[in-house]
Amino acid sequence: MPIDRDAATAFWIATPGRGELRREILPPLPADHVQVTALYSGISRGTESLVFHGHVPPTEYQRMRAPFQAGDFPGPVKYGYASVGRVDCGPADLMGRSVFCLHPHQDHYQVPATAVTPLPEGLPPGRAVLAANMETAINGIWDAGIGPGDRVCVIGAGVVGALVAYLAARIPGTRVTLVDINEGRAALAQALGAGFARPEAAPEDQDHVIHVSGQPDGLDHALTLAGDEGLVLEMSWYGDRPVTLPLGGAFHARRLTLRSSQVGRLPPSRTPRWDYRRRLALALELLKDPVLEPLISGESDFLALPRVMPSLADGAGQVLCHRIRYPAAMSND
Repeated sequence: MPIDRDAATAFWIATPGRGELRREILPPLPADHVQVTALYSGISRGTESLVFHGHVPPTEYQRMRAPFQAGDFPGPVKYGYASVGRVDCGPADLMGRSVFCLHPHQDHYQVPATAVTPLPEGLPPGRAVLAANMETAINGIWDAGIGPGDRVCVIGAGVVGALVAYLAARIPGTRVTLVDINEGRAALAQALGAGFARPEAAPEDQDHVIHVSGQPDGLDHALTLAGDEGLVLEMSWYGDRPVTLPLGGAFHARRLTLRSSQVGRLPPSRTPRWDYRRRLALALELLKDPVLEPLISGESDFLALPRVMPSLADGAGQVLCHRIRYPAAMSND
């Protein structure tokens, strides 16, 4: 299919709850930039759902901006951060390479060459859409400080929770339980090397409890599963929803720690040696494991995105990462 190098089509949230495709003209390619033809992009049910429904609080409008976002919250806004494409114009060392970029859903786009990361050999482009989620999971493992032999509960078997469980289960001697109300996630937990439990059967006296369900009741339950002096790591983001916690009772007597984790910042202990590019390279390398393929729970054509986005954002229980396929992916297969 011939590439129109002068125009692009992008998905915009026109108003909360309603998306549309918009055409835009691409300028001549600036120096030190690349032009990318998208192959796939990914949608997970967390942040993008809150953005789609207009639940970003005004206090977070600036902090929540995606690297190549256009427009402003609550809309019209072009938002997204999981694009995989092929470099069609730019420096010779990147020409024809499959790359990952923190870019919104758009079929052709231009970014500085430093904003794309080539995929490692052996990583299928369709799985690379999980890179931003894997970065979040890596940060969670760092923030939790999980060590060999620790007992770990991960509450919420969405994409990020599943990836946290996958990473934690590979630390020698850990006993990891993935907790979810959906019993259908038991097979996924087993494939990732973790145990599975429904909330009422989740093990107690845990060294680390990592909450990723996005539901306040899940965080409440996390506090009951942590052992004395245990850590509860909150990885869910609630947008503008208030959350009430039972911090009376035995919370203080048991000396529990409640800590936040946010992918936008590296843990202080890592900053002397790590930067975002190194973390992203690690995330892409880890995604080479084919056991992670089931985290892609569905796929739709890019042109159908305005129609399918409302149902994805509303949160059907079976949705993990929904992949958007662009026309160029067909010729790339």
